[in-house]
Amino acid sequence: MQYISASLERLILYLNPTLVLILGWLLYRRPISARQAAAMALSYAGVLLVFGHEVTFDGWSTATGAALVLASAVSYAVYLVYSGQLVRRLGSLRLVGWATTVACLLCLLQFVLLRPLSAALVAPQVLALSLANAVLCTAAPVVMVMMAIERIGAGLTAQTGMIGPLSTIALGVVVLGEPFNAWIVAGTALVLAGVLWVSRQPG
Repeated sequence: MQYISASLERLILYLNPTLVLILGWLLYRRPISARQAAAMALSYAGVLLVFGHEVTFDGWSTATGAALVLASAVSYAVYLVYSGQLVRRLGSLRLVGWATTVACLLCLLQFVLLRPLSAALVAPQVLALSLANAVLCTAAPVVMVMMAIERIGAGLTAQTGMIGPLSTIALGVVVLGEPFNAWIVAGTALVLAGVLWVSRQPG
């Protein structure tokens, strides 16, 4: 968010279903049809449209921000694909327990390595907000995503999760005052068209 707008960030995250599709092909040799390939090209064209418009003004900072968000999208796609395999063996709640425990330990390790212990002394309001964030924005969504993967699979879960990026684009305009210009409208339309095409074509 230091380098790019929330709108461009969300457009890149819209590519998640296509990344899940590509990883399915790379890891499990699931075939990609010509229609799916065309739909993916359409989605990436939408992101490049907005990216090309922003990079004219921001230079390498936009490229850096886009690369960071793309890396995040790829890591989440890997998480979804492998979760789809593990959830069948372990169950959604057990997998969430293991995943969140490991994530918590790594966060604590990062804090100990990068911050003085005195930084843990914060105001009660910060602790209350952290607790709300941990429960409402981390634990609950992770449990619901795993339960969704267990019931409808990683691909459809990724598709449904696109409600999040769309709402963030709207909030970026309303709350942050970011522009919602013709470039963003056109890029969003292309990305959504590609995502819907990938999701609706059976193979």
